[in-house]
Amino acid sequence: MTTPGIPRRQFINTVTVAGAAAATLPLFNVRAQGASRKFRVGLVGCGGRGSGAIGDIRNAAKVLGHEIEVVAVADFFPDRANNVARANNVPAERAFVGADAYHKVMEQPCDIVILATPPNFRPLHFEAAVKAGKHLFIEKPVGVDPVGVRKVMQLGEEAKRRGLSVVAGTQRRHQGSYLRNYAAISMGAIGKIVGGTVSWCGGELWYRRREPGESDASYMARNWTSFVEMSGDHIVEQHVHNIDVANWFIGHPPISALGFGGRARRQTGNQFDFFSVDYTYSDDCHIHSMCRQINGCDGSVSELFIGTEGTSFGGGRMRSEKLASLSLPEIRTHDNPYVQEHIDLLDSIVKEQPLNETQAVAESTMTALMGRISAYTGQLVRWRDLMTDTESRWYNLALKPSAADFETGNVVAPADDVAPIPGAGARSRRGRG
Repeated sequence: MTTPGIPRRQFINTVTVAGAAAATLPLFNVRAQGASRKFRVGLVGCGGRGSGAIGDIRNAAKVLGHEIEVVAVADFFPDRANNVARANNVPAERAFVGADAYHKVMEQPCDIVILATPPNFRPLHFEAAVKAGKHLFIEKPVGVDPVGVRKVMQLGEEAKRRGLSVVAGTQRRHQGSYLRNYAAISMGAIGKIVGGTVSWCGGELWYRRREPGESDASYMARNWTSFVEMSGDHIVEQHVHNIDVANWFIGHPPISALGFGGRARRQTGNQFDFFSVDYTYSDDCHIHSMCRQINGCDGSVSELFIGTEGTSFGGGRMRSEKLASLSLPEIRTHDNPYVQEHIDLLDSIVKEQPLNETQAVAESTMTALMGRISAYTGQLVRWRDLMTDTESRWYNLALKPSAADFETGNVVAPADDVAPIPGAGARSRRGRG
């Protein structure tokens, strides 16, 4: 499917980039292709996002005149692996099951591996895929703790050395409206960004009650959106999209984070219901992050950036007196950014020009971790605390159970409905009436 109103041949032509933006703007547009090619794809994680990614990469291949063959799938649960295998004509013997099933996918003749398991598993699975020499689509976020995210950053550099493409599921970076606003901001349309807000305030996600006799590993894997050890909490798993836009538009991650949050409505797992975080990007640039998962409340999924000479509403409208005078590049993308990110992945492989988004998605994941840790503890968390300061109390933070624990069977689930308490252990000073 191409963008409505644009003929297919015109849609896949290279766009012309005008002016100075050509040297500074990362463009992910559909480009003309040569001979048709069949890409062999392996999938690790057969839930809704994994099966959706298979549909997206198939649609991307159709746009480019290529073909997708799914050669192997893996999941912790037999029903999910078998259902996706049947839907994609994968032989039953290549529908692998269990915590170690990803190893078997890496052994198959895949050109591309899609990693769509809960985020806890991303660093371990990413390592196996890079070592196996696979091009990758990796879902966001890319970890749940600083140790895992730093490992992903290191593996991203190894992927570069091996000439592998790694495209991340931060699809706003492939969405036409965001690309156009990024181009305008890069050319000075709103001046220097000095403040803004990013938000993902919506309703609660699904959760699963524990079945009688169910193992801790099964319960946590089926109920992964409820546990920080599996998802990173929703500031990391979901709100990372908006945080990623802030890092992208500003040009770097923040220096520090100070936040708060709480748990009021959840009954399963150990995550917070809401977060509010002040991210300091520089002495004169603060971004307010807020996210919430509570039913019956007004919602907002948005980004707003205030500059010295204008305002940008994420991928929406822009207020700028300079905008009309700028020679902005023409940017054409698929109308579905979930398809466009796979178009860009396939295009980079065909052209042998690897596209590697590892560092960007890892930095955005780490930024979200800063906010979560600050809200959980009540403490100011600095970028260096998670990245370079080995004496920091959070530098070596590694949540348990880890992905490796699922393979060894050493999984003990945290108690339901027991959440972090900011300032725990501090003396309380009560005033007198």
